[in-house]
Amino acid sequence: MMSKQPSPELLFSTITAFQNSAVIRGAIELDLFTAIAEGQQTPQALAKRCDASERGLRILCDHLVINGFLTKNNGQYGLTPDSAVFLDRRSPAYAGSIVDFMHSSLIMESFADIAGAVRRGGTIIPDEGTLSPENPVWVKFARAMMPVMMMPAQTMAKIADLDNDRHYRVLDIAVGHGIFGISFAQLSPQIEVTAVDWAPVLEVARENAEKFGVSKRYHTIAGSAFDVDWGQGYDIILLPNFLHHFDAETCERLLRKVHASLNDGGRAITLEFIPHGDRISPPMAASFAMTMLVSTTAGDAYTFVELERMFKNAGFSKSLLHEMPQLPEQIVVSDK
Repeated sequence: MMSKQPSPELLFSTITAFQNSAVIRGAIELDLFTAIAEGQQTPQALAKRCDASERGLRILCDHLVINGFLTKNNGQYGLTPDSAVFLDRRSPAYAGSIVDFMHSSLIMESFADIAGAVRRGGTIIPDEGTLSPENPVWVKFARAMMPVMMMPAQTMAKIADLDNDRHYRVLDIAVGHGIFGISFAQLSPQIEVTAVDWAPVLEVARENAEKFGVSKRYHTIAGSAFDVDWGQGYDIILLPNFLHHFDAETCERLLRKVHASLNDGGRAITLEFIPHGDRISPPMAASFAMTMLVSTTAGDAYTFVELERMFKNAGFSKSLLHEMPQLPEQIVVSDK
């Protein structure tokens, strides 16, 4: 059997991949996907709708067809199913706003010197990278990332399987946009949520709590999750996308605080990028480790075995993995 001949295609496509991310950002800035959804499907019509040149729209749209974001038939462009859901601004699941965070100057700077980060074993960005106190990048995160977190948040609330007739106190740690705690509050008027994050970020979370009609049961505590006194007596504590920023020892220190704050029978519910034991699959979860290398001093993408060990060392009796095959992240439920 003949082996495949060496080809420079992978190398070339990887080195030029930044061009594809720049193209999608440009299309979002032009509101191209919404324009196509509205029925403007030729370069001429799109040029008028997007206030751009006809030549530019033709080349942009063809590039997006090549990359799988658009279709083309008889000179007319259309949306793929994914683009219709996530890139039409009128869609409830619109996620184009994520470029504001993912392409922010701090995130882009973090990836500017991979060799330097590898030599150091952590971010080359001063002051702990993205984890510096009250870093404004997290306000940008809170405003940009809520749409793409809606489905994981609703899944987390569903997995909790709460009794609608019972009163619950829920603590949401490092809330960002707040949609995780808000999704719990929406389950029942018997649920109260306390949110912890930096003060500027909490302003965004409070806006969203008001938007979703749960602000009267949505309380906030400003400060670092490691330092603030958030009290006791919680039934559920949420840890969405937080533990990956720190080393295992630091995570366990926080989890001991979480454990002590839970009522008997309480649970911690965690959302994380969780690679398999080989650390190379599934690709999106496994590759998240690189994001943590370049943007934090000691963060990582932890396997379930590692997370399970952290929770056990912090005093939790058991942890169960709930897989979400349609999403890159998974949920871990840990019982006190």
